[in-house]
Amino acid sequence: MSGILEGKRILITGVLMESSIAFHTARLAQEQGAEVILTAWPRPSLTERIAKKLPKPVKVIELDVTNDEHLARLEGLVRDELGGLDGVVHSIGFAPQDALGGNFLNTPFESVATAMHVSAFSLKSLAMACKPLFPAEGAAIVGLTFDAQFAWPQYDWMGPAKAALEATSRYLARDLGKENIRCNLVSAGPIGSMAAKSIPGFGELAEVWNTRSMLDWDMSDPEPTGKGVVALLSDWFPKTTGEIVHVDGGLHAMGA
Repeated sequence: MSGILEGKRILITGVLMESSIAFHTARLAQEQGAEVILTAWPRPSLTERIAKKLPKPVKVIELDVTNDEHLARLEGLVRDELGGLDGVVHSIGFAPQDALGGNFLNTPFESVATAMHVSAFSLKSLAMACKPLFPAEGAAIVGLTFDAQFAWPQYDWMGPAKAALEATSRYLARDLGKENIRCNLVSAGPIGSMAAKSIPGFGELAEVWNTRSMLDWDMSDPEPTGKGVVALLSDWFPKTTGEIVHVDGGLHAMGA
């Protein structure tokens, strides 16, 4: 029986650790029949080591999404490897330390600008860099967010950055829809990834998640989120775009 991504060519960013959502997305995508290519920054060698744990060998391309030269060369590198793309996964987020951990009122604009550029504007940058690789019948772009409806403890300027990411996804869905390019986000519950561990006090938020979510939530298990991403990359959501799919145990629907 073929998988739901049989014959698809998928570019995945953000594979930094075996515990990351991006890694499990890549693994599941391969298991579902996709050819996968990875991008990495700032340490491609780290991603290359982690990638060896995937079911099949993959190419790793160095890509800084804030670097115009890197973005410009991406099309040629991917075309040489896969010929084109049917899907892209945006799993990129970063904020300087002074933009996190309770420093919201004192964060300088330079740090806020960095968070916005890397975490939100990069979705548009990546989409446009990959757009020439998409076939005429369309493609799927899927990003990862952390519910920006609320102000979370310690999350500080990553919250507005995720809100910007969510708005960017909707506008991309609007402007690319006429070419049958879908753009959706998966809003995940807390996962013990490198990104989460870089946020001071994030563990305190994670500890209470499972006590409030409708379904048991295991922050050491990124697979449910990866499955959500893979589903949106597939042809099983042909008319879903501009959407945020929550994979968070149901906590987003709970009141105080």
